[in-house]
Amino acid sequence: MADLRLRVVAGIVSAGVALGVAELLAAFFGADLAPMNAIGATVIDHTPDGVREWAISTFGTNDKAVLYICMGLVAVLVAGLAGAIERTTRAAGSAVLAIFGVVAAIVVAARTSAAGALPTIIGVAVGIYALRVLTRRIDAADAATEQAATETRGVTTGFGDKTGKPAPTPASPRAGCTADPARTERAAAKPERRQVLQGLLVVGGLAVVTGVGGRLLGARRHDVSGERAAVELPQPSAPETPIAPGADLRVPGLTPYLTANEDFYRIDTALVVPQVSKDDWSLRIHGLVDREIRLTWADLANRPAVERLVTLACVSNPVGGDLIGNARWLGYRLDELLAEAGPHPDADMVLSHSTDGWTAGTPLSVLTDGRDALLAVGMNGEPLPVVHGYPARLVVPGLYGYVSATKWVTELEITRFDRATAYWTRRGWSALGPIKTGTRIDTPRPRGRIKQGRTTVAGVAWAQHRGIRAVEVQIDNGPWQTARLADEQSIDTWRQWVYDWDATPGPHTLRARSTDATGEVQTAERRDVVPDGATGHPSVTVQVS
Repeated sequence: MADLRLRVVAGIVSAGVALGVAELLAAFFGADLAPMNAIGATVIDHTPDGVREWAISTFGTNDKAVLYICMGLVAVLVAGLAGAIERTTRAAGSAVLAIFGVVAAIVVAARTSAAGALPTIIGVAVGIYALRVLTRRIDAADAATEQAATETRGVTTGFGDKTGKPAPTPASPRAGCTADPARTERAAAKPERRQVLQGLLVVGGLAVVTGVGGRLLGARRHDVSGERAAVELPQPSAPETPIAPGADLRVPGLTPYLTANEDFYRIDTALVVPQVSKDDWSLRIHGLVDREIRLTWADLANRPAVERLVTLACVSNPVGGDLIGNARWLGYRLDELLAEAGPHPDADMVLSHSTDGWTAGTPLSVLTDGRDALLAVGMNGEPLPVVHGYPARLVVPGLYGYVSATKWVTELEITRFDRATAYWTRRGWSALGPIKTGTRIDTPRPRGRIKQGRTTVAGVAWAQHRGIRAVEVQIDNGPWQTARLADEQSIDTWRQWVYDWDATPGPHTLRARSTDATGEVQTAERRDVVPDGATGHPSVTVQVS
């Protein structure tokens, strides 16, 4: 049993060295070359919609951390198996690591280039060498133990050695006592066993140093947070529009009108956050256009910037969910940029490309109908946070993010819906993605316990680029009652609402619904987020005492 445990540990630490060396080499050439990053990104790309939505609803913005943990557990199991079956005379475990290396190299090469697989190949080769060295030491310790056992049996039974001579009588530690066979075996195998443990410590240390060191070095070499902190944002061409005092009701438990950058939801497919320097960034506008345009960061400085309040929402947001946020965005009007390129009359889609390969298909008509669609560079008075797309991203009022809110954007390809398909529409999601009228109850909290009497029920409602006309609240199955609305700052942002309820003892279910500015009432029909966003009335159950 002890021997098997050592072999399993040998497999795990050898695989750790393989991944660590690959991580260290990838630090010099790009984080996307690290095998775990590439495999994780591929898993995200090929995860079925049902599993993906379950992960988001269950783990929220921690879904990527959970993916890393799952990949780590799988790697440990495979590596442990490789160590268990490896022998000096039978390199079966090395074959398992080699297969893993080939698969990982293919994945990395498919996402980058053939040369990009080199860190993975070198890392796996080092891992296999480490496993062979450790296995030889374990086999040597096993042989020494077996030899000691044979000699001990010969001594205790009185049989001679291979020459036929009587075996010498061992000196007893005490008169009248014989030697302990198990102790003799352990003593004979102790030097070899010590070498095994030393080897495991050395290889394990190497795995930690290369893995952690590579990750930290890569983050430091490619990190743009220092550059971002030094960026001076352009001044908007018009004075900043102040938020009306009545737009933020400041009710306890109610979501603030503006969402702080650190609280703004993040849902994307980037397992490793892209680090794009403004000095390397450019935006290419091409495709069905009269003139191809390429803009650099320096070019943007010569253009008028505008600042707008816009609420963004994720299509994966469940009824009453929190994958939605409102911010003040600074940027450049997309309709003006597109007009300079001159889209062809038959074009109807803008396929935006992220630096990590993600794409979104946005109706050209939406980007040119006069709404405040932006190439954004600032968020709530700061340069875009790196996790939200620094140095530039798209912000489009009225559309879910999967068809519009491309982060780390590098290309706007003018094309047609019948010629190109974006990332999520290839996976069965709707091509257009208009945001549906929605409502959320922020207070009281679900399954909360409150006292009878006057109780504040409050939340937010949204219908971006249409606006909210009314919000109503229902207690149990009673009539719908009109809530008080906050001032409307913009039709492109959410709107707070409050309803004063005289709570009576017992359990109660609270529901809410909105009516947009066109007069359409939020539907009660419960539908999942796939393929174009969830529908239904949010509800909260409370206990009044």
